[in-house]
Amino acid sequence: MSTFSQRHGLEKPDAPISVRSEAPAWLRSLVIRIAYDAGLSPSSLRELLCDLLLESPDSSNWSEFPNVDNEVQGLLAGAEWFQVYDFIEELAKGLDKPGDQRFGKFTDKLNDAFRRKGVGWQLADGRIEIRGEESFEKTVRTAIAVTQETGRSVAQRELHEAVHDLSKRPTPDITGAIQHAMAALECVARDVTGDQNATLGELIKRNPGLLPKPLDTGVEKIWGYASEQARHVREGQTIDSREAELVVGLAGSLATYLVKKSSS
Repeated sequence: MSTFSQRHGLEKPDAPISVRSEAPAWLRSLVIRIAYDAGLSPSSLRELLCDLLLESPDSSNWSEFPNVDNEVQGLLAGAEWFQVYDFIEELAKGLDKPGDQRFGKFTDKLNDAFRRKGVGWQLADGRIEIRGEESFEKTVRTAIAVTQETGRSVAQRELHEAVHDLSKRPTPDITGAIQHAMAALECVARDVTGDQNATLGELIKRNPGLLPKPLDTGVEKIWGYASEQARHVREGQTIDSREAELVVGLAGSLATYLVKKSSS
């Protein structure tokens, strides 16, 4: 049965992202409740958690409620933050079966909570992936869709890898994300110009109409930044994850622009 807000199309905007390298108590509790709503039993959750945390189930707990349920709550409460997201993936894997509607409901409920509570993750196709602000999400997803639709499988794969690197836990692969994002952009630029050997910087110089001026100069500088920061890492040098998200978003946006421009 739909709620009042659903029937009338009322929805609060997504909360600003404030939770990333943590798994608050409310989330740990919510995951268990959503799993129960999907029809999973405390015993099945305990089995998954014990395998994940390398723990032994308490043989003295035999009744599902409250004994095994209390054990599940305690196990998840004591898990590292990134293990909570590992647990979510394991739950999703168990629900992802042909014709089983529970997987979709589990995913929808969890992602709704992530958006409402400002969690910087999302469950996509059974995997926990990074969730950026709305503009980042739209830009990257559009770029992946456009490269897929136009048969640019290498660029699509590089964009997927960029998102995957940003999603690594407990520490994202910042340099890998930047490298994959720029590789996707370079791949698209090579394809639309027909020059399969030049670097992105060379392609911009050789093809004055590839990008509108003075944006071409800006893209050259982005390429230089990515080369300096991600390809030639120095001891003591660190890159902020927000910088990596910025580069991935810009690369996705530019790749989409070049694909659409070449198509028209």
